Amino acid sequence: MGPSIKLISDCLLGTKCTWDATNRYRDGRALRLLEGDVLIPVCPEQLGGLKTPRPPQEIQGGSGEDVLDGKCRVKNINGGDVTREFVRGAEETLRMARLLKVRQFVGKSRSPSCGCRQIYDGTFSSKPVNGDGVTAALLKRNGVEVITKECLR
Repeated sequence: MGPSIKLISDCLLGTKCTWDATNRYRDGRALRLLEGDVLIPVCPEQLGGLKTPRPPQEIQGGSGEDVLDGKCRVKNINGGDVTREFVRGAEETLRMARLLKVRQFVGKSRSPSCGCRQIYDGTFSSKPVNGDGVTAALLKRNGVEVITKECLR
């Protein structure tokens, strides 16, 4: 059996694609656990057209599922609506997953795009709540397993 092909949040590889253009999320331990796999880096927020750096963003009043269902929005800390960019980035990530026949995505914890099982509550106070980010929710809906680096053993 050959190597497994996985999508991974580009920030976990140390690329400065985060909202504040830092590489603070690079995780050598996670990378060692993924050795032997083929890792395809993606940043759904950049794929959706957002620049780096950019103001912090959070889902307002729901989860990624709710964003996809049109029940809530993603806004930045200045009040700007970035929902369209988040959905576009999620769709582009799904397109890549289908094209490459990827079955697993390793995402950044609590991200409004890539977070799995927990995201921030929308108040920009670093308070986690249960829920998935927009990209994580779309990938799950389409049969892609979504995990965060904390799920790697």
